[in-house]
Amino acid sequence: MLQFRHEDKSSQLNQDSATLLEALKSLGLDTKKVIAAKFNGELMDLSASVKTDGEISPITPDSPEGLEILRHSTAHLMAQAVLRLYPDSHFGVGPAIKDGFYYDIDASGTITEDDLPKIEAEMRKIAGAGEKVTRSDMSKDEALKFFANDPYKTELITEIDAPTVSVYKQGEYADLCRGPHVPDASKLHNFKLLTIAGAYWRGDEHNKMLTRIYGTAFATPDELKDYLRRIEEAKLRDHRKLGKDLDLFSIHEEGPGFPFFHPKGMAIMNTLIDFWRREHVRRGYTEIKTPQILDRDLWIRSGHWDHYRENMYTTEIDEKTFAIKPMNCPGSILVYKTQLRSYRDLPMRLAELGCVHRHEKSGVLHGLMRVRCFTQDDSHTYIEPSKIKEEVLEIMELDRYVYNDVFGFKYTVELSTRPEDSMGTDEQWEAAENALRDALESTNTPYTVNPGDGAFYGPKIDFHLEDCLGRTWQCGTIQLDFQLPGRFDVTYRGDDGAEHTPVLIHRVVFGSIERFMGILIEHYAGAFPYWLAPVQVKIITVSDEHIDYARELQAKFMDWGLRSEIDMRGEKLGRKIRDAQVQKVPYMLIIGDKEKEAGTVGVRERTKGDLGSMTLEEFRELLSKEFNPIH
Repeated sequence: MLQFRHEDKSSQLNQDSATLLEALKSLGLDTKKVIAAKFNGELMDLSASVKTDGEISPITPDSPEGLEILRHSTAHLMAQAVLRLYPDSHFGVGPAIKDGFYYDIDASGTITEDDLPKIEAEMRKIAGAGEKVTRSDMSKDEALKFFANDPYKTELITEIDAPTVSVYKQGEYADLCRGPHVPDASKLHNFKLLTIAGAYWRGDEHNKMLTRIYGTAFATPDELKDYLRRIEEAKLRDHRKLGKDLDLFSIHEEGPGFPFFHPKGMAIMNTLIDFWRREHVRRGYTEIKTPQILDRDLWIRSGHWDHYRENMYTTEIDEKTFAIKPMNCPGSILVYKTQLRSYRDLPMRLAELGCVHRHEKSGVLHGLMRVRCFTQDDSHTYIEPSKIKEEVLEIMELDRYVYNDVFGFKYTVELSTRPEDSMGTDEQWEAAENALRDALESTNTPYTVNPGDGAFYGPKIDFHLEDCLGRTWQCGTIQLDFQLPGRFDVTYRGDDGAEHTPVLIHRVVFGSIERFMGILIEHYAGAFPYWLAPVQVKIITVSDEHIDYARELQAKFMDWGLRSEIDMRGEKLGRKIRDAQVQKVPYMLIIGDKEKEAGTVGVRERTKGDLGSMTLEEFRELLSKEFNPIH
């Protein structure tokens, strides 16, 4: 007799074993939408047989666990369709990922994005037939024989440290997989194949390049439709496209991963930097600048050489090895150590807009979001151990002001704890993690824990911004470091006259200014707020007779601190206005005979249209009401 429980319900089955589907039905639960079950805390297939009493919960696609199973199963459905259309193909890995799934395929023919509709049609054919999904447990030897003709599966099986492996089959397709999966393909309806990319087997550029097909799946048609709408919106907001259309930046074959900023892009970057400097001066930071290239011995001492060497560029100078800095911290420490410091000097907040270089593989480079050279808005703050909470709270307030008040982002917070590849003692890590946790909880800040994702020298708090499409971007971070001060003999004289070791807080707000710009371009769809727009005012002349007056206005606007351009082309007025709209300029000033004679301007606003004729003082008063965190 087996007993099953779910919430306030219980049931009994008069048998030695039962499938989870039978157990759920015995509880009187509706199983039409159920795709898997959790039994005594373990996710399992509905067809799994159990021989003990236990707690059971149905898993449906509208739950996080169910959605992951749905997407993983859809990846298998796609693989089966590919195998039918491209016989003799072999398959790498096909996991569920955020917002969807992918599969890496060594295809027997060429697959392009034009082929996705026919693959998708075959998937729907299989789903319509309700192809059954079954699981088999095999010994490693049996599995090696079963997958003898598949080099990818045999490689994975060989590395598995277990006596048995599980294999999932549906029709002619079989894959090595832990599962669980849906009971049959009829559960898979709301999916869409999206894109194709190349991917090296196991991410190693020395291995064969496979075809990676990306797709997505959702529990309901409406969720899929909404997601596809957001994808189309994201394409329109793609910062790479807008960067070109708005003449902000470019990336060239001569420097892959090294962005070139055009005048308008530099206007945005410099405005962000002006804002950054204003806020940091106001909050007690002082700015420093450290060299780009430093002796390898420094990086060995800091620990970066052991933990970060593969991402560092090096060069030889006078027969010695130097590294181009991937981080600013060791340079800041050398500045701190140029003088003897007292507890009265602390907290010492040394901020730096440091240009850093990191070697990223070509396959992951992506516009401004993933580059090899970027400006990190670092601060390294040296504090007494007793002041950790106080300083962390001040940084959290700075982050809140920047993200929420200035840019209007919602954000979530994550506490990342000790990674496997770390320096320091258990006691130091426990103290550091507790200090960050205390700061979060004392302000009732909701947070999640990301185990093992801290820096190698200490735990951290990460800030994830949510843009207008609901996508999240990790930007700010607060990292506690008990390691580098000790490695570099960093000290201060306490009020007891003795030498003490400070705690070092690594902190960024933007993270990478280049990446933050990319996020802003997509968040605003290129229509930057007035204070940040590369061109704030476009002066549009009706004819050549109005050019002199337009130039007088531009000179005056320069004195006001406005960024302006004159459109003096021989185009029709309507065309000029449309072009300014396409360039997303906040204000357009129409200059004709009437305006020239009266010394006025015809004002158009980007979203409100024609605001009528204004004197220059009236226009200046209008601008003074615009939000501007710099003035």
